[in-house]
Amino acid sequence: MKKGIFAALATFALPLVAQAQVTVNPTLGTTFGLGTADLEQTVINIVQWALGLLALVAVVMIIIGGFKWITAAGNEEKIESAKKLISAAVIGLIIVLLAWAIVIFVVGVTTNTTQ
Repeated sequence: MKKGIFAALATFALPLVAQAQVTVNPTLGTTFGLGTADLEQTVINIVQWALGLLALVAVVMIIIGGFKWITAAGNEEKIESAKKLISAAVIGLIIVLLAWAIVIFVVGVTTNTTQ
Protein backbone atom coordinates (compact mmCIF):
# COMPACT_ATOMS: atom_id res chain seq x y z
CA MET A 1 0.00 0.00 0.00
CA LYS A 2 2.84 2.41 0.84
CA LYS A 3 4.52 1.68 -2.50
CA GLY A 4 1.36 2.65 -4.36
CA ILE A 5 1.05 5.95 -2.50
CA PHE A 6 4.71 6.74 -3.08
CA ALA A 7 4.40 5.93 -6.79
CA ALA A 8 1.33 8.14 -7.10
CA LEU A 9 3.05 11.06 -5.36
CA ALA A 10 6.16 10.62 -7.50
CA THR A 11 4.02 10.60 -10.64
CA PHE A 12 2.27 13.82 -9.64
CA ALA A 13 5.55 15.50 -8.65
CA LEU A 14 7.33 14.60 -11.90
CA PRO A 15 5.97 17.55 -13.93
CA LEU A 16 7.14 19.94 -11.23
CA VAL A 17 10.66 18.52 -11.37
CA ALA A 18 10.67 18.63 -15.18
CA GLN A 19 9.89 22.36 -15.17
CA ALA A 20 12.86 23.20 -12.98
CA GLN A 21 15.08 25.99 -14.26
CA VAL A 22 18.82 25.29 -14.23
CA THR A 23 21.48 27.85 -15.04
CA VAL A 24 24.82 26.50 -16.20
CA ASN A 25 28.01 28.47 -15.88
CA PRO A 26 30.00 27.93 -19.13
CA THR A 27 33.31 28.24 -17.27
CA LEU A 28 32.35 25.53 -14.79
CA GLY A 29 34.28 22.88 -16.76
CA THR A 30 37.54 24.76 -16.50
CA THR A 31 36.99 25.19 -12.77
CA PHE A 32 37.08 21.42 -12.34
CA GLY A 33 39.87 20.96 -14.89
CA LEU A 34 37.59 19.39 -17.51
CA GLY A 35 38.56 21.68 -20.37
CA THR A 36 36.39 23.20 -23.05
CA ALA A 37 36.93 20.80 -25.98
CA ASP A 38 33.95 20.03 -28.17
CA LEU A 39 32.16 16.70 -28.00
CA GLU A 40 33.50 15.42 -31.32
CA GLN A 41 37.13 15.88 -30.31
CA THR A 42 36.48 14.37 -26.89
CA VAL A 43 34.93 11.24 -28.42
CA ILE A 44 37.81 10.94 -30.90
CA ASN A 45 40.32 11.20 -28.05
CA ILE A 46 38.51 8.53 -26.01
CA VAL A 47 38.30 6.14 -28.98
CA GLN A 48 41.97 6.64 -29.85
CA TRP A 49 42.96 6.14 -26.22
CA ALA A 50 40.94 2.92 -26.01
CA LEU A 51 42.38 1.60 -29.28
CA GLY A 52 45.88 2.48 -28.11
CA LEU A 53 45.29 0.56 -24.90
CA LEU A 54 44.02 -2.46 -26.84
CA ALA A 55 47.05 -2.33 -29.14
CA LEU A 56 49.30 -2.27 -26.08
CA VAL A 57 47.50 -5.34 -24.68
CA ALA A 58 47.97 -7.14 -28.02
CA VAL A 59 51.70 -6.36 -28.07
CA VAL A 60 52.06 -7.56 -24.48
CA MET A 61 50.27 -10.79 -25.42
CA ILE A 62 52.71 -11.29 -28.31
CA ILE A 63 55.61 -10.83 -25.90
CA ILE A 64 54.07 -13.31 -23.45
CA GLY A 65 53.58 -15.82 -26.26
CA GLY A 66 57.20 -15.40 -27.31
CA PHE A 67 58.34 -15.90 -23.74
CA LYS A 68 56.23 -19.07 -23.47
CA TRP A 69 57.75 -20.35 -26.70
CA ILE A 70 61.30 -19.67 -25.54
CA THR A 71 60.73 -21.35 -22.17
CA ALA A 72 58.92 -24.35 -23.66
CA ALA A 73 62.17 -26.35 -23.66
CA GLY A 74 61.09 -28.42 -26.66
CA ASN A 75 57.69 -29.41 -25.23
CA GLU A 76 55.41 -29.54 -28.28
CA GLU A 77 52.22 -28.81 -26.29
CA LYS A 78 53.69 -25.62 -24.83
CA ILE A 79 55.00 -24.57 -28.24
CA GLU A 80 51.57 -25.06 -29.81
CA SER A 81 49.98 -23.08 -26.98
CA ALA A 82 52.48 -20.27 -27.51
CA LYS A 83 51.85 -20.28 -31.28
CA LYS A 84 48.09 -20.04 -30.71
CA LEU A 85 48.59 -17.16 -28.28
CA ILE A 86 50.85 -15.28 -30.69
CA SER A 87 48.53 -15.80 -33.65
CA ALA A 88 45.49 -14.68 -31.64
CA ALA A 89 47.37 -11.59 -30.46
CA VAL A 90 48.46 -10.73 -34.01
CA ILE A 91 44.86 -11.09 -35.24
CA GLY A 92 43.74 -8.85 -32.38
CA LEU A 93 46.38 -6.28 -33.28
CA ILE A 94 45.25 -6.31 -36.90
CA ILE A 95 41.65 -5.77 -35.79
CA VAL A 96 42.69 -2.86 -33.59
CA LEU A 97 44.66 -1.26 -36.43
CA LEU A 98 41.73 -1.68 -38.82
CA ALA A 99 39.38 -0.15 -36.25
CA TRP A 100 41.75 2.79 -35.86
CA ALA A 101 41.84 3.24 -39.66
CA ILE A 102 38.03 3.16 -39.80
CA VAL A 103 37.78 5.78 -37.06
CA ILE A 104 40.24 8.05 -38.86
CA PHE A 105 38.32 7.59 -42.14
CA VAL A 106 34.93 8.29 -40.57
CA VAL A 107 36.23 11.37 -38.77
CA GLY A 108 37.78 12.65 -41.99
CA VAL A 109 34.54 12.15 -43.91
CA THR A 110 32.26 13.63 -41.27
CA THR A 111 34.35 16.75 -40.67
CA ASN A 112 33.99 17.77 -44.31
CA THR A 113 30.19 17.60 -44.35
CA THR A 114 28.01 20.67 -44.10
CA GLN A 115 25.49 21.05 -41.35
